[in-house]
Amino acid sequence: MKIRNDVMNHDLDKLVLFAFDKQAFPFQVGVRLKLHSFPRGLDDRIHPVVGLGEPGTPDSGNIAYYGTVCKVENRYYMWYLANDDSEGWFQRLALAVSDDGFRWEKPSLGLVEYHGNTDNNLCDFPLGAHLQSCAILYDQEEADLEKRFKMNFESVKYDKKMGVAFSPDGLHWKEYEGNPVGQRFFEQSGIMKLDGMYYVTGQGSTGHYSPKGSRTLVTYCSMDFIHWEESGCQGFTRESLPPRPTFYGGVNGSQVHLGAGLWNRGNIILGFYGMWEGHSSNDRNMTYMNIGLVISHDGLHYEEPIPDFPLVLAGEMKNNTHAAGHFPALMQGQGAENIGDKTVFWYGLWPESDSDGVRAAVWTRDRFGHLEPFTGPDADSNIVSDVITGNGKPVRIWLNIDGLGQYTQVKVALLGEDFRELKGYGIAECNDIEDNGIRVPVSFRHNLSAELSEGFRIKVEFSGIRPEEAKLYAVYIEQ
Repeated sequence: MKIRNDVMNHDLDKLVLFAFDKQAFPFQVGVRLKLHSFPRGLDDRIHPVVGLGEPGTPDSGNIAYYGTVCKVENRYYMWYLANDDSEGWFQRLALAVSDDGFRWEKPSLGLVEYHGNTDNNLCDFPLGAHLQSCAILYDQEEADLEKRFKMNFESVKYDKKMGVAFSPDGLHWKEYEGNPVGQRFFEQSGIMKLDGMYYVTGQGSTGHYSPKGSRTLVTYCSMDFIHWEESGCQGFTRESLPPRPTFYGGVNGSQVHLGAGLWNRGNIILGFYGMWEGHSSNDRNMTYMNIGLVISHDGLHYEEPIPDFPLVLAGEMKNNTHAAGHFPALMQGQGAENIGDKTVFWYGLWPESDSDGVRAAVWTRDRFGHLEPFTGPDADSNIVSDVITGNGKPVRIWLNIDGLGQYTQVKVALLGEDFRELKGYGIAECNDIEDNGIRVPVSFRHNLSAELSEGFRIKVEFSGIRPEEAKLYAVYIEQ
């Protein structure tokens, strides 16, 4: 795959080449990849950023984060599923809001009467039934203002088949009168719009072959959000096929729980999925589940940068909750954002009965993983990108990098499609890169930008007495 200006991004306005993206950097020598789990240490107790409500409130029982976080104008909206402490399992759509993405409040929306008053944060979604999961998209390209917010949901009302709803503001929702729009059981957690097409990922009775009927990541597509292709695309599976042990029963073995929550970064899509690990006894109560990372370049086919690597660790998350002693397990929804110098991903505890709210995993911005040299000062250590299409406009390059110093250096060169250095943009012309940071500029002989009309590649070369201390997380390209 060439990193072109007509692939996903539409123009070379902003590209992010993650260190863990093998299609972005297919050519490598003398480097190795490391990913970074959250939290770094299990002694770091993670408390909810949106916790349970007081007794008698709609979310006093448990909170299922089978919902969405997205930025709407200048505020962050979080839709989650609220269950009170008196009605059994009956989840409703609720909203929390934040100005900074870290401190959340539950607004009194005054829309739905609950226990005799409307002083609550329930959205106006008169489904009249238990809401199992939902993924919400803020569609700024939508011309019909009544449909700027789109919901893809699962409910027992439609025998757990896909339903859709629309809203002008994210608060007042109206079901599509033709629900259900899906033909089989489906549970979703991810949603996005790409090149005019809507994508929703999840798990369910998708019709794809599996030796034990296990959970896999499946994507359905639609051009209008109403008519969905009946044949979903199976984009990622963790089947235990021979020579691995094969289990039967539906619960045991390694599976993909509820597809993946999606983060469209333009030229790459990040997916956060439930790493279902079922016990060989087929006892659901012994399931444990971390959150894993998958990536895609087309919205249909996904792969793990490092197979079975846990990005968010479930261990000991339940220790200071009412579910202490239960098997560690997490649930993902739709929601990851870069906020200032931080990257935030929201998640909850699984199953819903264990969930005491919505939590936040935090990394330094875009630092999910890095490439580092491992061969020492006397061997080559470099990476070269795939072809990036130039269009003659000035291009700026930045590095997200750490570990540089007196004994550890890095240089950047721009190459042609033939891998030869472009005149004026070679390793020798690259000005010294001395700083560490999430956005360190690259320049050549006092030129802060390059004007390239032909396809080019980016080469990053590590050097010094201790090159192994360099940690390259990402390369950014902008006009």
